[in-house]
Amino acid sequence: MLQVLNPATEEPVATVPAATPADVDAAVARAADAQRRWAAASPADRARLIRRFAAVVDDHLEELARLEVLEAGHTIGNARWEAGNVRDLLDFSAGGVERLNGRQIPVTGGLDVTILEPLGVVGVIAPWNFPMPIAAWATAPALAAGNAVLLKPAETTPLTALRLAELALEAGLPEGLFQVLPGTGPVAGDALVGHPGVAKIVFTGSTRVGKSIMAKCADQVKRVTLELGGKSPNIVFADADLEAAAAATPMSFLDNSGQDCCARTRILVQRSAYDRFMELLTPAIEEIVVGDPADERTQMGPLISRAQLDRVRSYVTDDLPGIRGKAPEGPGFWFPPTVLTGISEDAPCAVEEVFGPVAVVLPFEDEADAIRLANATEYGLSGSIWTRDVGRALRASRAVRAGNLSVNSHSSVRYWTPFGGYQQSGLGRELGPDALTAFTETKNVFISTEA
Repeated sequence: MLQVLNPATEEPVATVPAATPADVDAAVARAADAQRRWAAASPADRARLIRRFAAVVDDHLEELARLEVLEAGHTIGNARWEAGNVRDLLDFSAGGVERLNGRQIPVTGGLDVTILEPLGVVGVIAPWNFPMPIAAWATAPALAAGNAVLLKPAETTPLTALRLAELALEAGLPEGLFQVLPGTGPVAGDALVGHPGVAKIVFTGSTRVGKSIMAKCADQVKRVTLELGGKSPNIVFADADLEAAAAATPMSFLDNSGQDCCARTRILVQRSAYDRFMELLTPAIEEIVVGDPADERTQMGPLISRAQLDRVRSYVTDDLPGIRGKAPEGPGFWFPPTVLTGISEDAPCAVEEVFGPVAVVLPFEDEADAIRLANATEYGLSGSIWTRDVGRALRASRAVRAGNLSVNSHSSVRYWTPFGGYQQSGLGRELGPDALTAFTETKNVFISTEA
């Protein structure tokens, strides 16, 4: 059994059965049977059922949001957005079902067409940091493309996934088409990855585990999409609107208590603007409201677990200089907003993914130095560039090696635009206009017209 704790109180809130390899094997068999019938349904019927699923999710937004607060410690505002994101992604994916078109390619002596066919059964291994939306990033387009989905949520956050599976059945999706398999990574996760009846694995999590999954998939030449770690830069040039940049910086790395692969945890500031930027940033950090995630006023909640709290603490010692906010004392996995200064650019907290509410500030001299620092990491997921110079914004966007950049903002993820990383941040792209095709095979058919 898996015990689910409330991260804000450390109190147990639920226990759920942990899937075994036998459970995974039975689920794959059910999914394969359901998938064949699902793929044979008309595109209009599949789209209609997915839209109905979106509507049922919409009817249960507050319930899902409260469940996310309870199991993941997300602020209620964030949790409502996450539930709404599941709904919106289902709607968006449903719109692609009837537009999943092949091509007609000019050839001599006949007609050549391509057909996009579903893969079959897709395994989705979702993380604990954004349990609902990231599960939907793969589940919605995979279902829309005609596949069945087996979702293994993280051990600490299975409740919203289980509820979504119930809502899918309520909406009329066929039995077995979308199943949730709570369990541990070494047992349920490994069984899902290694199962020959699973055509593709979509994994979001640590780079270390992602590499292991990729190696196991390679043995079967199994398709894989990986969204892994990040250590994203927030580059502030001296000509930027410093007030706007400083005001936006706290939540660029404190959202979800810093448990976000896109968190802008390396704040790179041009030296000539450094002092003014820090004057503006200090009160913004100190005023962040950390507390009960169910309180509408809270901006930052707890970390997910004791293990994660210990990990964050290992990077931040009392002797390190910087800015520290406030956090509750007593039960719960609390850590204050923290910005470290005077840190070497190759210090562990400056180059490794802390995955907590901790950022470092590093000064740079000029544009070339900023790009050097921005790329001085094994990751390449996201980043921000603050400048009033359009040419510089374009040059820097070209030069920073990351899959998702924003200029004069911290936006990274929209369900209608592609998302994914460079280097050790992952493999493949999710979301966007091509999301459904990532769950299809391209079949080429040539028809001779010669007698």
